[in-house]
Amino acid sequence: MNQALHPFRILAPALACVVPACLVPASAQVVAPEQLAAEALPKTSQWGLGFGAGFDKSPLRDFDDEVDPLPLVLYESKHLSVFGARIDYKLPSYGPLQFRLRARYANDGYEAKDSPYLAGMEERKGGLWLGGAAIWRSGATSVAGEFTAATGDAEGKRIKLELNREFRTGAVTITPRIGAEWYDKDYVDYYYGVRANEVRAGRSAYSGDSSQAIEAGVRFGYAFQRRHNFFVDVSAKSLGSEIKDSPLVERSTESSIKLGYLYAF
Repeated sequence: MNQALHPFRILAPALACVVPACLVPASAQVVAPEQLAAEALPKTSQWGLGFGAGFDKSPLRDFDDEVDPLPLVLYESKHLSVFGARIDYKLPSYGPLQFRLRARYANDGYEAKDSPYLAGMEERKGGLWLGGAAIWRSGATSVAGEFTAATGDAEGKRIKLELNREFRTGAVTITPRIGAEWYDKDYVDYYYGVRANEVRAGRSAYSGDSSQAIEAGVRFGYAFQRRHNFFVDVSAKSLGSEIKDSPLVERSTESSIKLGYLYAF
């Protein structure tokens, strides 16, 4: 077997346990504040379990947005980093620059029943995305990037860059972030395209091109006696014209709010 794929053999058993419990990612962030806090603790490993809820306002027309449960899992050790639906295998670091092999579940898909406008559309599936990430840190500031490619029925590749900065006062933390994401043509076609057999009155055929999005968000955290962690995360994403031009899309932004509780063992 190709030795370059060996770390993913290590990730596979963990994914089998974690992904079913975290079908809705706890955060789409490249690097999460809870992850950074766990890494900073002087322990060989750190566990965290919790729960929450999330609401995402889809840009799709007449989409049936619902509040989704957010089971949360955090695990940090010398070689593995787990947060929500993301699992990293840690590669050697170079000073403040860390490198990871990354597996992330993304629930980007939809079904025809999710919106009257999607009637007659074939299902678009979410799935497991594999790739890598790099994280650079200086004090309370983090810059991170990731590249992932779809596996299974999903299609496409995506690149995300993100900057966040933590501000702390006592037990309260405020972590604003800004990021940019790029999607290749296959991704835009798969999730926002309209195939010839899906054309209906008021829904023309559409084949998109590569696109991008700009995201801004802020996470408010409160740590009670260090083990009890509460958070609220709010974000908004401005979509590129190649996505906005799709007949499936009715708004140029995608917004999200998540709140939850995490207990650190």
